[in-house]
Amino acid sequence: MKRLKKLGMLITGAILMTGQLQAQDIPHYVGKTLNNPDYHTGQLKLAKGVHNIQVLRASREHPEIAAGFGWTYNHAPMLAYWNNQFYLEYLSDSVGEHIPPGQTFLVTSKDGYNWNKPEVLFPEYKVPDGTTKPDIDKVAHDVIAVMHQRMGFYVSKDKRLLALAYYGISLGRHDSPNDHHGIGRVVRELYKDGTMGPIYFIHYNHNWNTENTDYPFYKSSKDKGFVKACDELMSKPLETQQWNEESDVNDPLIHLKGEYKALSYYHLSDGRVVGFWKHALTAISDDEGLTWEHKPVRAPGFVNSNAKIWGQRTSDGKYAAVYNPSDFRWPLAISTSNDGLRYDHLWLVNGEITTMRYGGNYKSYGPQYVRGIQEGNGTPPDGNLWVAYSMNKEDMWVSSIPVPVTDKADEQVNEVFNEMAPGKELDQWNFFSPVLARVNIEKDAAGTRCLVLHDKDAFDYAKAERLFPAGDSVNVEFTVEPQQADHGQLNVELQNAIGTAALRLTFTPDGKLQQKNGYRQKNIMDYEAGKKYDIRIDVTADNRFFYVYVDGKRKSVGLCFAPVHEVQRVTFRTGEVRRFPNVDTPTDQDYDVKDPGKMIPEAKYNIYSLTTKEL
Repeated sequence: MKRLKKLGMLITGAILMTGQLQAQDIPHYVGKTLNNPDYHTGQLKLAKGVHNIQVLRASREHPEIAAGFGWTYNHAPMLAYWNNQFYLEYLSDSVGEHIPPGQTFLVTSKDGYNWNKPEVLFPEYKVPDGTTKPDIDKVAHDVIAVMHQRMGFYVSKDKRLLALAYYGISLGRHDSPNDHHGIGRVVRELYKDGTMGPIYFIHYNHNWNTENTDYPFYKSSKDKGFVKACDELMSKPLETQQWNEESDVNDPLIHLKGEYKALSYYHLSDGRVVGFWKHALTAISDDEGLTWEHKPVRAPGFVNSNAKIWGQRTSDGKYAAVYNPSDFRWPLAISTSNDGLRYDHLWLVNGEITTMRYGGNYKSYGPQYVRGIQEGNGTPPDGNLWVAYSMNKEDMWVSSIPVPVTDKADEQVNEVFNEMAPGKELDQWNFFSPVLARVNIEKDAAGTRCLVLHDKDAFDYAKAERLFPAGDSVNVEFTVEPQQADHGQLNVELQNAIGTAALRLTFTPDGKLQQKNGYRQKNIMDYEAGKKYDIRIDVTADNRFFYVYVDGKRKSVGLCFAPVHEVQRVTFRTGEVRRFPNVDTPTDQDYDVKDPGKMIPEAKYNIYSLTTKEL
């Protein structure tokens, strides 16, 4: 409670100070777009071409499809690109936040889309019996440490990759491991052949040393290169500043002390460093983090609560901040800037909230705790901005955001996937691809490449969206082949810029193609499994009429169930619209949903082409 009051005073002071610093060159948001938290998407426009990929789907009932332990609290991912592959580290507890046992996992990928099975990076660590903490009326007995880290990777000057984590102590549901009273920070080297070096402590908290801990101190390593890399890391204030809330209160390694959490940083073109912390606190340093021009203040115009904000320079020389622009941890959005100070756009990265299948301590809804690839920790060859985050503190996700970032399609769509350059078919598409509901380009039985939406997830769905130039009278045509007619569902919507669906067609689980007519569904025709259908939709926004043609024949006419001035995207989704949770949903879900490990028979939909044009 004391820490919460202190944090509240800090934020209040930061807000007041922000007013005094308006004229100074600190990051600030000047755009007019604001998030509407009543919608999971915030009613934000899509950042074009974003690919959202689920890395890990937690499962207690089917641990073999996850990390193998059946643990359902997974959070705080960190990301690096090294040795021509992605490295993602995340911490895990068996059920809920701050509740032992805990450990840290590592998962890797060559392309960011296909991820290997997680492996233990830092295993469970037993807290010595009899350990106590100030102001906590409990004594450790058979307690396993929990992990809490704000920094995961460091690439040294001689190209060694270090992985780091922090062993904290939690003696109760509401006891924080990041209260400066944990055990210490550990490190190990990751080698190019996929193996890992031994674990060492790189930094202790007070009262801990080589005599009462289970891993040796890094200085004892016979690998001089490893010791040099650790020393190099310890000499960099911008790196060790990320250790702030876990290290001792008066730790000399920490140059900016106080309740400043989860630093991300980037360099401006003039060499100065911009820092971002939780609550969108910001400050600038001209000496690589040794000192800051002022105490961090809330960046003017930025909306952000107690969740991480990620800032970086992008491959086009511009800048981006990725965060939850809300007092809730949804949606995940991106704001862009030409100079790293003046931010003027706000676009959607991920506006989905997967069903939280497992309840647990401090499990918040939404895509959250975003981290990208810190300067020096690698650059993916595609030039995209890659970020990692957790969904509901349960599942791990990454997003690939094309650079330059934009919200517009400049040309009408004319795509036949089998005729496009392999590997480039979905460059202009946005998609949401869970482990059990993948979105892929695949070959059908005849060897023809097509966009395939899979779905065997009882609690999630696959979604693919394509932007096209906004218009009030539009023709959209696509070829689709349902692979079954007795289960599964595919919704096809035409939407406006902020995601309002004007009309919806549905391939139902019982073999019907239907359209939404207000409250009701209207049958258009029966469909068959394994048969291709050429579907054309003509819509005129001003009078709300639309016409549906199948294989060249008019099959139906209808009125848009929601009025819009224009449409500019088509959405294919294998499930119903989600509206839970909302802004009034109680936080901290303390229950599991019914049959949380349930899988359903897989449904597949092949999409072969998409074209759009003005009428």
